[in-house]
Amino acid sequence: MPLDLGSIPIVDNHCHSLLRDQPPDDASFRIHLTESYFSEIARDDVPHTVLYHWAVRELAVLLGCEPTPDAVHAARRARGLASLTREVVERGNFKTWLIDTGYGTHMTFDLDELRDLAPCRIEEIVRLEPLIERLILDASGFDGFLAAYRDALDDLRTRGIVGLKSVIAYRSGLGLEVVDRETAAAAFADVHERAKRQGRLRIESKPLLDHLIVIAVEEAARQGVPIQFHTGLGDPDLDLAKVDPSALRLIFSDRFRAAPIVLLHTGYPYVRSSAYHAAMYPNVYADMGEAILFAAGEATELTRELLGLAPASKILFSTDASLVPELYWIGARLGRRALGRVLDEHIADGAIDERTALDWAERILWRNSERVYGL
Repeated sequence: MPLDLGSIPIVDNHCHSLLRDQPPDDASFRIHLTESYFSEIARDDVPHTVLYHWAVRELAVLLGCEPTPDAVHAARRARGLASLTREVVERGNFKTWLIDTGYGTHMTFDLDELRDLAPCRIEEIVRLEPLIERLILDASGFDGFLAAYRDALDDLRTRGIVGLKSVIAYRSGLGLEVVDRETAAAAFADVHERAKRQGRLRIESKPLLDHLIVIAVEEAARQGVPIQFHTGLGDPDLDLAKVDPSALRLIFSDRFRAAPIVLLHTGYPYVRSSAYHAAMYPNVYADMGEAILFAAGEATELTRELLGLAPASKILFSTDASLVPELYWIGARLGRRALGRVLDEHIADGAIDERTALDWAERILWRNSERVYGL
């Protein structure tokens, strides 16, 4: 049996709000157990994944029912969202959720509503790309837009914002380059004209995004506020060849050393790349979330790879749970189990003793995040 880490609280350093309308049955719940947005994947293939089978069993433990899809979803419906969320937080021993507020905002609870549901501390992480899109649509020109952008990034902690996040991985890839103001302004003109004409915008311009994300990293450095980067796996929109954390080399330079940089999602499949950068640079941290869920069959191996190179003081726990509270429970259970197994291996090998293992578990599950995010 792995070390029992259930008594150690979790600061979930990357997660999302919950749907107002929860999926009522197995067919509608399955889409939350895959990163694919293709309905046939959820319908035909998710039931044949390790995550699906873990989910049924872990939710049966939570709900006190038989480990079958029908029993689990009947128990979910009987509990209701409020009761279920409260039970997940309390029994999952969550201390804090750091919520990325840029995902699913039109269909999820806002932070105040979420605080009424979840009996834990809840803080905000601002996603940059939706902010940029709103400001472009509101702008009349590049100078005014840039001033509004810088203003939106100013004095973050006073405004209750504990971190920033970029999903540039999805838009143009992680290969950030230095882009001068003139080039960025020309790119803005093209993007702005199209946005005004269409009345909507998904920002994908590489020169403009590179310029703006570098500004955000500069602000993170100036204010000492962490900035998270999506790395590695995600939905089919991203190009997996462009999301290796090593592509962020520009911002690993001394110029940005004061910016705490969090590489999300283990970088899967570039897990060793994520671990390497956390081990090499004093301001870079490796997050162990998302892959614990969606590559559930590899959770122990992924944790072993991270901890094989990255110091325990540089690894941050998250679930990347979103939309349904059950993912918080499953992520916490699988994450603690994987971490406990890996620490047990190192104890058995004589590398560390149990006291060190428990100290590392506390660092990874909550203490590192409290330090990095200034909680």
